[in-house]
Amino acid sequence: MKNLTVEDARGRMLEGAARLGVETVALPATIGRVLATAIVADRHQPPFDASAMDGWAIRRADYGTVAEFEIAGESAAGRAYPAAVQTGQAVRIFTGAPVPAGADLVVIQEEATRDGDAVRFAAGKDPKANIRPAGGDFRSGERLLEEGMRIDPWRLSLAAAAGRDRLEVARRPKVAILATGDELVPPGAAPAPDQIFESGSFSLAALITAWGGEAIKLAPAADSVEAIAEAVRDAAVDLVVTIGGASVGDYDLVKPAMSRLGLALRVQTIAVRPGKPTWFGLLDDGRRVLGLPGNPASALVCAELFLRPLLAALSGADPALPFTPARLAVPLPANGPREHWLRAARTVDAEGRQVVTPFPDQDSSLVGVFAQADALVMRPAGAPAADAGDLVTALPLARG
Repeated sequence: MKNLTVEDARGRMLEGAARLGVETVALPATIGRVLATAIVADRHQPPFDASAMDGWAIRRADYGTVAEFEIAGESAAGRAYPAAVQTGQAVRIFTGAPVPAGADLVVIQEEATRDGDAVRFAAGKDPKANIRPAGGDFRSGERLLEEGMRIDPWRLSLAAAAGRDRLEVARRPKVAILATGDELVPPGAAPAPDQIFESGSFSLAALITAWGGEAIKLAPAADSVEAIAEAVRDAAVDLVVTIGGASVGDYDLVKPAMSRLGLALRVQTIAVRPGKPTWFGLLDDGRRVLGLPGNPASALVCAELFLRPLLAALSGADPALPFTPARLAVPLPANGPREHWLRAARTVDAEGRQVVTPFPDQDSSLVGVFAQADALVMRPAGAPAADAGDLVTALPLARG
């Protein structure tokens, strides 16, 4: 359980992690939720041949042969022309309106001249039909969205176009956040000279929400084994995430507190930089516990590497992280014995390739550097020095 590779540690954390449950939610509230059931179309979209332009619906065989067309009526969105178009007839039609039976050509209005109850066309050569066929977007029986997909505004629109007003989605994982340390005070408080503002729980709560979870902050009555255990004991959550107290010092109280709740460790330390003290285990009631280091950068790096895929798995989504190849903008020295994840800025070069520039100061306490980064760059354990232009593995960070 000690000094596991990042991949092995993540694998242990994901063992047995699966969708927690299913609930039916009104369509507007499904943004960010994970589909629990595939959506299959039960009708064509559009359900009829529809005009792609404002103009006149006629029979193509009449185009160029009939000099003047009788205006038979009108077809508008939601108000279809009720009859079939006959030879020599034209129906005024608007974008999105059903194309009348018998018509297979819409002549755009710019090419038409109306004279009372008749219309003439400036006949060109083989005009476009300007008709969107029935089922041109999707057809009845077609699978539109698959189980495990996360609903975004575009997928929500597709579900609405298929007539769904409610969707079956995975239950959100409930995640308790516990930040410990007598040196921490909340923002807005008056810190003593030897105290700092606590920042990790705020960023983690935002990330948990963005990754599909429900964040709940716990507040122990004191920085003691008893108080920490009591704060967690009755928390009705699926996962407890602790910040700080993850090492083995005299004041690292989290693991002893969790031991009182039956903690069974699965990961004790990880060969990663930053974040070696990160740990993971199960309480005797099945709740998972992820212990993150107290340094904010270490906590956030390990949240990206471990908490993000764990929440995806508990939501029924694919836990794979979106790693991407990128080229270094600057040289890097040889790496040490631990896999190193560097905060970096990401750009695109003139050839459209991803380029990353790691920040020169990677100290794990620097929140300011993380606020500027939009990618993490992985350096394998024992990697030799790298030159500018070399390929590396990057993990993009979601930034506004």
